[in-house]
Amino acid sequence: MTGFGKAELNLPDKKVTIEIKSLNSKNIDTNVKIPVFYREKEIVIRKILHNRLKRGKIDFNIFYELNEGVTSSSINKEVFSEYFNQITELKDELNLSSEEILSSILRLPDTVKTDKIELDEEEWAQVEKGIYKALDDLNLFRKPEGMAMLKDLQERLKNITKLLNSIEPFEKERIIRLRERISKNLEEMKLSEADNNRFEQEMIYYLEKLDISEEKIRLANHCEYFLETLNNGDEAGKKLAFISQEMGREINTLGSKASESHIQHIVVKMKDELEKIKEQMLNVL
Repeated sequence: MTGFGKAELNLPDKKVTIEIKSLNSKNIDTNVKIPVFYREKEIVIRKILHNRLKRGKIDFNIFYELNEGVTSSSINKEVFSEYFNQITELKDELNLSSEEILSSILRLPDTVKTDKIELDEEEWAQVEKGIYKALDDLNLFRKPEGMAMLKDLQERLKNITKLLNSIEPFEKERIIRLRERISKNLEEMKLSEADNNRFEQEMIYYLEKLDISEEKIRLANHCEYFLETLNNGDEAGKKLAFISQEMGREINTLGSKASESHIQHIVVKMKDELEKIKEQMLNVL
């Protein structure tokens, strides 16, 4: 599900901003961008994100700004002095001013050194709390979308159940018309003197092959199980996706067995509702 979370920390020497953005995705794909001094905690960060977010395309960023008067760079005095002595000897020859000498030295290699910043565990503890705060913020952002998704899935399950129940009257008519058609074909073929017992046996065999009672029962059970799992409140996205696949199998079998136009139209409507359910499954945790 889509969402955005943010947390800001005011530490003794810097301001840290944590941002997390999530987009819909079937699996979890995490992109982490953090300052070099937090790099050793990248695995920990990824684990936290995977445990809390489960799935989606996740962009995680940590930005920082050093407080005023704080710097991680310093002038290498020995190197600076060496450069200064050498350039001063050329000052008159090159007609250089003092400002030009200073600016030139500062651009030369190794004049300014950057101190390696070691990770402070107390600082990291605060940053870790900030990550969880940003995750809470993100989940709060996603909650309205989740509620709308729940309502949509419940409504589509209700529609499939209604469509399934609407099959029954057409099913009875279908069996009657099927028997009439077979009898008429036999009459046209001048086989009216056929053995009635054998005819009934063949008719029963044929009708059993086209019977959709079991498919209707299984589909109804799948719908009930889907709704029960959906309302349970647990993270069951993959389980719901599996149940929706089983629902699809039963609906397809109904369509292939039912040689009746009204039932086939109903099956098309059920497939449309199920397809929209499957699209939503990409967003369910």
